[in-house]
Amino acid sequence: MEPSVLLPLALLVGFVLLLVRGYPKARGHLPPGPRPLPLLGNLLRMDRGGFLNSFKRIREKYGDVFTVHLGPRPVVMLYGTEAIREALVDQAEAFSGRGTIAVVRPVFRDYGVIFSNGERWKALRRFSLATMRDFGMGKRSVEERIQEEAQCLVEEFRKSQGAPLDPTFLFQCITANIICSIVFGERFDYKDRQFLRLLDMFYQSFSLISSFSSQVFELFSGFLKYFPGAHRQISRNMQEVLKYIGQSVEKHRATLDPNNPRDFIDTYLLRMEKEKSNQHTEFHHENLLISVLSLFFAGTETSSTTLRYGFLLMLKYPHVAEKVQKEIDQVIGSHRLPTLEDRTKMPYTDAVIYEIQRFSDLIPIGVPHKVTKDTLFRGYLLPKNTEVYPILSSALNDPQYFEQPDTFNPDHFLDANGALKKSEAFMPFSIGKRICLGEGIARNELFLFFTTILQNFSLSSPVAPKDIDLCPKESGFGKLPPTYQICFLAR
Repeated sequence: MEPSVLLPLALLVGFVLLLVRGYPKARGHLPPGPRPLPLLGNLLRMDRGGFLNSFKRIREKYGDVFTVHLGPRPVVMLYGTEAIREALVDQAEAFSGRGTIAVVRPVFRDYGVIFSNGERWKALRRFSLATMRDFGMGKRSVEERIQEEAQCLVEEFRKSQGAPLDPTFLFQCITANIICSIVFGERFDYKDRQFLRLLDMFYQSFSLISSFSSQVFELFSGFLKYFPGAHRQISRNMQEVLKYIGQSVEKHRATLDPNNPRDFIDTYLLRMEKEKSNQHTEFHHENLLISVLSLFFAGTETSSTTLRYGFLLMLKYPHVAEKVQKEIDQVIGSHRLPTLEDRTKMPYTDAVIYEIQRFSDLIPIGVPHKVTKDTLFRGYLLPKNTEVYPILSSALNDPQYFEQPDTFNPDHFLDANGALKKSEAFMPFSIGKRICLGEGIARNELFLFFTTILQNFSLSSPVAPKDIDLCPKESGFGKLPPTYQICFLAR
């Protein structure tokens, strides 16, 4: 359903319901915010540009901690580096609950490692971290996998012979193959039809989750779920991916060697067998399927989208790409593969990657949290299960930490001597107990893919740098770069 239809419809329904119901009063003492209308909440304060624009405007009046009513439910917003760190780090346990994203809730249903809570989340997170570490995270083996995948990518780019291409699909392939090698124990050929179908499902779903209509759905999901819309397409896509995961699990089960687990799925199946007599175990089939879906989806779309933004920025600012290539030539040269050890000797390249992540602002409003108990925060009482949005965009664009937040400038991460400078406001993977599981893998991927591509190719665009548009294609839960064409010219 088109956004132009959804808003009037939601308004109409809200006013009809208003005739028969009053507005529920929240317990506790929530932070200030605009006065909500019964059932409609702060709908009339919502900007057509989406949640982020709306929250920015409301924050100007109410400060860094404020309450917005998304439809009938109150959500506490944390704006700025200090507010987010005070909550997610200083009161980490209290703010460690996971809130919901309405358009994906019917798929994840509080299962799996990302959207679960309580003991389920703790057990699955411990297991996932340990298992991913065993199969590559932080070990040399993942570096070798990324290096091999990067060489496959280089060969694909060479085949283009400098002709313009849209890099979306190939960036998806390389990031998906890294997480696939850890979760499924295999990588896929870039022409594998099943693989291409899965990647298309992910790309389409991430775009829909980030759309304006999905933000409207977040306000009135209890009503809009009965009508056609993005939420139904997302569910169909994810169910198709889950069917593939289920088939892969059965193949693993049939060929499982208890003495030689090959990947995440094997290790989980062994844990299931170990705990089969425990009636309260969290290691069951449903948590396996949704955990694999979570890792597969998150591990593919976040890194690939960051790379897409990164190379668009290199086209827009060719002098930055040239400086990176100069550092690559000095430290690595042209006759060996980039390694993770090179990173410490390449502060400018590292600063560029940090700035790409900061500027691309991939998950602007953060993944929703909720408080796990009645929580006192900055003088306000947040009742247990109150949802909380840590607005990551407000940290990544915090003028107290970044001199020109609206400008792409790698100097944001370099000190006066040209050394890499860390910042407390840099939190693209979030912070605290819910920090992204795959942060280590993603950081390694970005460095090795970025340096390998620029080691082998110069970049050009059919569009002049001054005419390249950086405005996102979608900006909601996620921020997606516009589609573009790029030429990879062999150096």
